[in-house]
Amino acid sequence: MKKIAWVTDSTSTLDPVFAEQNHVYIVPLRVVFGEECYRESEDITPELFYEKLETASKASSSQPPIGEFIELYESLKDQYDEIITIHCSTALSGTLHTSMQAAEIAGVKVTAIDSMAGAYPHREMILQGLEWQKQGASAAEIKANIEQMIENMSFYLIPASLQNLHRSGRVSGTQLVLSQLLKIHLLLRFEEGKVVVNEKIRTFKRAKQRMLDVLKVDMEKVKHVCIMHANNPDEAVTIKQQISELLPRLKTEIMPFIPVVGIHAGAGTIGLCWFRNEHV
Repeated sequence: MKKIAWVTDSTSTLDPVFAEQNHVYIVPLRVVFGEECYRESEDITPELFYEKLETASKASSSQPPIGEFIELYESLKDQYDEIITIHCSTALSGTLHTSMQAAEIAGVKVTAIDSMAGAYPHREMILQGLEWQKQGASAAEIKANIEQMIENMSFYLIPASLQNLHRSGRVSGTQLVLSQLLKIHLLLRFEEGKVVVNEKIRTFKRAKQRMLDVLKVDMEKVKHVCIMHANNPDEAVTIKQQISELLPRLKTEIMPFIPVVGIHAGAGTIGLCWFRNEHV
């Protein structure tokens, strides 16, 4: 079995201890409040992040500096036979491109994967990839399998706020105005790595029910579903209970969103993600 290193970013939400034990190297994205810059998951806790988000006049996120990636690749190139680099969606962040540029500068050949997402699905791709690695799969084979996972991924969001999504170009001005005037909630989904509007729905309750209806359509092909939230644990628990009543055989998991989701979609955002056919 070839010795493989994994390079990823903090949107993978991997436990640092687990990552270290499995040769996964995490380069954190940055969370910026005015002149203050924090490494996501390292310099700022979720509690402190949401405290600052409530009072901050300006909040943003940025990808890691290229120098951090170059230094990492320099340290890895003589230790491993192959390197897989997998990052958050290239439609939402330039992190993968920066990582690949750094590998080229360091003179390292990498197998690059665009996760087309972040958070739970990003994590699952790495966890499943590690299992394939243990079975003897090469980096190229693992990439092909992960790309099949992406084809079978469903990821929906109900953002709490459209202001920042509009600022970052992910929601149009018309959609923002309509949402504010008519109190419409947007049900968003990931499509080829981009966040697109799936439906415009009156009331949060109906938007949430629509998201559950989509899950029900796939119920025969799904074993596990993840409920994600941006500082909204009570709603996540409510959705977990609703899924348990509707689809009792499904395994459910609750996961807090990474801080950058809170910046772009707002505190209170809820998401639901699952894979059809469970990675086979």
